[in-house]
Amino acid sequence: MKKIFKFLTLAFIALLTIACGNDSNKGSTVTNLKVGIAPNYKPFDYKIDSKLTGFDVDLVEEIAKKNNFKITWVEANFDGLIPALKAEKIDMIASGMSATDERRQNVDFTKPYFKSKNLYIKLKANDALNSKNDLEGKKIGVMLGTLQEDAAKKIKDAEIQSNKDLNIAILALKNNKIDAIVMDQDVAKGFLAENPELITFYQEDDDSEGFSFAFDKNKHKEILSQFNKSIDELKAGGFYKKLLEKYGLE
Repeated sequence: MKKIFKFLTLAFIALLTIACGNDSNKGSTVTNLKVGIAPNYKPFDYKIDSKLTGFDVDLVEEIAKKNNFKITWVEANFDGLIPALKAEKIDMIASGMSATDERRQNVDFTKPYFKSKNLYIKLKANDALNSKNDLEGKKIGVMLGTLQEDAAKKIKDAEIQSNKDLNIAILALKNNKIDAIVMDQDVAKGFLAENPELITFYQEDDDSEGFSFAFDKNKHKEILSQFNKSIDELKAGGFYKKLLEKYGLE
């Protein structure tokens, strides 16, 4: 009886050791990251059948796979992402966010992973708009919290209508409630394809370094470094090019 008890005790200890060892290994190798995203910015961040997808999503998931990060996506409005980061509700932002000096006062950016431009859109039938100067005193739709909102606000006497979703601006433009929309050129591609009555009439640099992933200021330096390294590796290895092709961003 004692031998049986001793054997069972040793077996139990061995199983407990294995279990604890597995938990210990998991804790030391897996980094959990809550990633903020505004999924209304196709082709970078959007949903298909309630499932998150897009260029940013695929890129982050691949980087996570390379570095043994566990990603939990946290959805928010774009203008609420940096406040959520500062409040520690999320660990990083992956949502087509452009790196600017103003934003850099509050966050640390990875190296840019995509460069875009501002595109100005109007109704095809509107012959009055042919240049940026023609927008003085006009009504302009933009997405709240974006560089395009900043650009529109610099236009003399323009009335800016900021929305949390560009679909609202598109509807307003088609119903002649605003005169034009300023948006990211690669986001605009989808809207122009779906709305043949809309055309572009002006393009400019967005005055940023490009889209980057963001972390809270002076935190997660090591993880940020891993993201930078992985961006370079994925570009060199061909994965990045395949993503560009997949989402029509070449």
